[in-house]
Amino acid sequence: MPGIRIVRRTPLAPAEAWRRLTDWERHGAQVPLTRTVVDTPPPNRVGTVFTARTGVGRLTFDDRMEVVRWQPPEEGRPGAVRLEKRGRAVRGWAEIEVRPLPGGGCEVRWSEDLRPFGVPRVLGPAVAAAGRLLFARALDRLLRG
Repeated sequence: MPGIRIVRRTPLAPAEAWRRLTDWERHGAQVPLTRTVVDTPPPNRVGTVFTARTGVGRLTFDDRMEVVRWQPPEEGRPGAVRLEKRGRAVRGWAEIEVRPLPGGGCEVRWSEDLRPFGVPRVLGPAVAAAGRLLFARALDRLLRG
């Protein structure tokens, strides 16, 4: 599938943007018909596992993810988190970077490589376009609070 990349600038401090973007349960609230459950005890770190379940009734699929990189932003240094998608329905990865901007605020870069099981390659561009819309909406809502 073609990659997904979304970039946003926000007046939020990097630490606050990071806090909002790594509150995994809030991610589910931004995606229609989705609920996110963290499967490991806090705090977030390498090894944190969570599942986003999307669907209605029996027609659901799980997007199980594990944090494999956890580097919160610090003074003058960007933050980055990498998630490996380990579900049966969706494979791939996601990365979120939070970069401080001169004068305040930060830039957020959200990248995804989605490989949904059973979706033919020919549908890749359509899946990527839908993913861009969905993830851009989620990112905007997470940053808005």
